[in-house]
Amino acid sequence: MVRPRNTTYVYGRTGTLWEGRFRSNLIEGERYLLACYRYIESNPGRARVVESPAKYPWSSYSYHAEGRENKVVQDHPIYVALGKTPHERQRAYRELFRQPVDDEELDEIRASVNGGLVLGGDRFKDAIERAVARRVRPSRGGRPRKADGRRAVI
Repeated sequence: MVRPRNTTYVYGRTGTLWEGRFRSNLIEGERYLLACYRYIESNPGRARVVESPAKYPWSSYSYHAEGRENKVVQDHPIYVALGKTPHERQRAYRELFRQPVDDEELDEIRASVNGGLVLGGDRFKDAIERAVARRVRPSRGGRPRKADGRRAVI
């Protein structure tokens, strides 16, 4: 039997190459899809890897904003609704990037991704909680309260 070599010593990490790298979260499309596009495609710039999203070779920004061919990317109906022609959509998409994603939006998206939570408005979250019968929002910190409203003591 061949034993796999311990990647901790060879590469300074553990687990598979893609482990923990990609996450998916349920989002309310109309309100948050393009904000998430902006968040994702602006990450290399925020990390100072590149000067602009267009310069990052693995980004879909060049497809959405400049019309560069990319066989992997599929247009979402919300992106298509930005304009009647590809040129109009690309111009509208570039306009979205004129202003950076604001701190409140960044915090909300990051909390959703890091906590595996739903990203959307209260009505959307209520509907999802009913559908899946579990919490989709961050829980309040601290011990749970007793039925009479006092904190439980152990």
